[in-house]
Amino acid sequence: MRLLYTMYQGNPYSGGQGVYLYHVTKEMAARGHEVHVIAGSPWPRTAPGVRLHKIESYSFWAHFDDRQAFFGRPPWTFFNPLNFWEFAMTKQTLSQLLLMFSLRAYRLMKELGPFDVIHDNQTLAYGHLLMQQHAPLVVTIHHPLSIDRDNTLFQAGGIVERFRRSLWFPWVMQERVARRADAVVTVSQVSARSIRRAFKTPAERTHIVYNGVESEVFRPLPGIEREPRHIVYMANTEDANKGVRFLLQACRMLKDEGEDFRLTIVDKPEEDLSQAPPVVRALGLDDRVTFSGRLAGQELVELLNRATFAVCASVYEGFGLPAAEAAACGTPLLSTTGGALAEVLVPGVSALMVPPGDATVLADGMRRLLHDRALRDQLSTTARASITSRFSWHKAGDEFERIYGDVVARRRTALMPPPAERRALSARLP
Repeated sequence: MRLLYTMYQGNPYSGGQGVYLYHVTKEMAARGHEVHVIAGSPWPRTAPGVRLHKIESYSFWAHFDDRQAFFGRPPWTFFNPLNFWEFAMTKQTLSQLLLMFSLRAYRLMKELGPFDVIHDNQTLAYGHLLMQQHAPLVVTIHHPLSIDRDNTLFQAGGIVERFRRSLWFPWVMQERVARRADAVVTVSQVSARSIRRAFKTPAERTHIVYNGVESEVFRPLPGIEREPRHIVYMANTEDANKGVRFLLQACRMLKDEGEDFRLTIVDKPEEDLSQAPPVVRALGLDDRVTFSGRLAGQELVELLNRATFAVCASVYEGFGLPAAEAAACGTPLLSTTGGALAEVLVPGVSALMVPPGDATVLADGMRRLLHDRALRDQLSTTARASITSRFSWHKAGDEFERIYGDVVARRRTALMPPPAERRALSARLP
């Protein structure tokens, strides 16, 4: 098949959408399909055999990814009506970023086409309905953005701040696109229920394809000693779903008790973050918390192998890939049960698990793992098998081939004339 994947931005680091896209496209290319990717910045990492087509964005936020490239373009290009609209509007609302990307992707798709299947990763914008006129549309929804919206508004302070943040999220567009897609793919039972509830997608067109874990990369490394009282946390701390405020509040409780520990946050460099660093300073945790910057591959695996334990503080996860990757490394893990985490992780086997959104119980779990060597050893022994036996990208590839085959067959059937008309046509043939 000739497959086109679209993604409005391709964060290639732990848990990001670019990680998902990398593994799905790598698997499909390895099976002999011709794989193309249209993506916005930050650009995703792609495997050999996958053809990446970059879309330049005039989003207000694009200059944070590559300031030199953003402002190095001819100044007059910013006054193209579409470019100016994108730059002006995307500071206030995500829906315009998604819409502009989808329209640019549609134009590029027509130049590259035709394709057998178009598979979008979480954009769900009106341009994809234009693409659907040319090929079946499959969409991956990791979870509906209404969950991000609700958690963001819950943690925002004051009516004005809540109103401002509410403008950021797309309220209607993604639901309309999801309901019209030929197939909706999601990554857990929990996400499937959330999507059907939020978007009213037909159950018969909703498919669960679990993420894989790259077990040959995320693995225990011989010869690396675990560092005492070193906790690792991997997440996009700008995302309210990830629960960084609860984690930092728990750290403050432990510090007040006199506990000795240090926390490494794996995310963008500290100077590029707006949410976590002010909380670290306000809680007086500067001496306990370090921001590593983004890590991937061997660097991340080595960090996980050195950690006393890892923590996942999320209030909601559609799957929880960073938590699964930590467990695959044999790293003892403390995790909440938020969203699909209780579905992906096995309590007492993959992780010590606590309820989400509660700094006190999170602190209790951290204290227990800091002091209970036997529990850490048990989790280190059992966690990897509980993950690698259930989640692989090869299994996911089998499911995607089945889904693609189904939507192509349905499209062909829909284009065929009715039986009576086919018989009449056959009768006229010589």
